[in-house]
Amino acid sequence: MNASEVRALSSEELGVKLTELKKDLFMLRMQLATNQLSNPMKIHEVKHAIARVKTVQRERELAR
Repeated sequence: MNASEVRALSSEELGVKLTELKKDLFMLRMQLATNQLSNPMKIHEVKHAIARVKTVQRERELAR
């Protein structure tokens, strides 16, 4: 999910997306701890997606 896709979401959708991404990150960390994670770069990608969502949320908060 790139920045333009994130900016296209509404504020409510951003909150839902952030929750989903945090759950995904938790599950990926559990898989890493139990040696079941096939692609460790997935953790990196999810962390960046979380950062993108939080950045857009903060931009909208400051714009008010």
